[in-house]
Amino acid sequence: MSTRWSINITPIERAARVVLGSLTALVGLVLLTRATSALAVTPDVLLVLAGLDLVVTGALGHCPLYSRLGHVPTSLTGRM
Repeated sequence: MSTRWSINITPIERAARVVLGSLTALVGLVLLTRATSALAVTPDVLLVLAGLDLVVTGALGHCPLYSRLGHVPTSLTGRM
């Protein structure tokens, strides 16, 4: 079964998510390589995962949280 998600993120927000997500994931990876204890690893892994989430939602143009909350930007209202 194939499900096609509707685009609910504006093009500017999509680009910002990809850029900021990439930087966030990169910073998380750098911090992860320097972590010295298990306690220090946890926030670094969470930072990498948050960055990857931004990259994926930006690339797909669909944010599940926006969808769940019923948020549709006004500039995209006519496209759906």
